[in-house]
Amino acid sequence: MPNIKSAKKKMRQDVARTKRNAKYERAINDIMKNVKTGKKGEKKETLVSKAYSVIDKAVKMRVVHANRAARLKRRVTRLTQSK
Repeated sequence: MPNIKSAKKKMRQDVARTKRNAKYERAINDIMKNVKTGKKGEKKETLVSKAYSVIDKAVKMRVVHANRAARLKRRVTRLTQSK
């Protein structure tokens, strides 16, 4: 446990950022799972649109690197085309 005031603040910030980042990671994992399983009742276009949106938001918030986002988008596209 930190004793210095600035270290305590840094720890609070780190906890908050970790929670925020986890939200985006969870969203990406959930949408990827939906794409892989081909969630019933949803069209391919809407799944791709949602996936792209979630991935782009994570990049915008700097949770995911742009290259990883490109790889995920490519994977989404490939998975939806094969069905």
